[in-house]
Amino acid sequence: MRLSAKTEYAALAVVELARRIDSPTPVRIREICTAQGVPPRFLVHILLQLKAAGIVMSVRGAAGGYRLAKAPGEVTLLDVLEAVDGPADAAAPLSAELSRKSRTAATLVSAWETVAEAESKALAAISIASLAAKCGPPGDSMYYI
Repeated sequence: MRLSAKTEYAALAVVELARRIDSPTPVRIREICTAQGVPPRFLVHILLQLKAAGIVMSVRGAAGGYRLAKAPGEVTLLDVLEAVDGPADAAAPLSAELSRKSRTAATLVSAWETVAEAESKALAAISIASLAAKCGPPGDSMYYI
C-alpha cells in the first residue's frame, strides 16, 4: 500500500487531536507540528481539507486552533485518507481501458478491485480512537538509546 505524505500527515494530526480531545482549549497548529514533526506549511492545507470533510473544526481568535468535529471513535483511517486524497480508484486507468479489449486485462482489473476493497475495509476498521489509545496521553514520549 502506498500512502501520500499528505495522508500520513493528516493521520498524525487527527490522532494528535484525538489524544488531546479533553483539552479545554483548541490545539494550535504549532503544537501538532511540535508533537508530531509535521511541517507547518503542509499542515495548514491538510487541516483545511479535513475541515471541509467534517473531520476537524477550527476555532478562531487568539486562543484558536483545531478540535475534532466528531468523536474519535466515529472517524476511521479511511475517512482521513479520502478527505485528503479523495476516493481511491479500484483499478489502474490503463488496466481499466485495456479491459474492454483484453480478457487478461479484465481479469487484472477484477484483481485490483478485490485488493482495493480489502484495503478500504481494513482502513475503515481502524478508528482514530483506537490509535490514540495505543499512543497514550499527550506528552508521553518515547526514548531511544
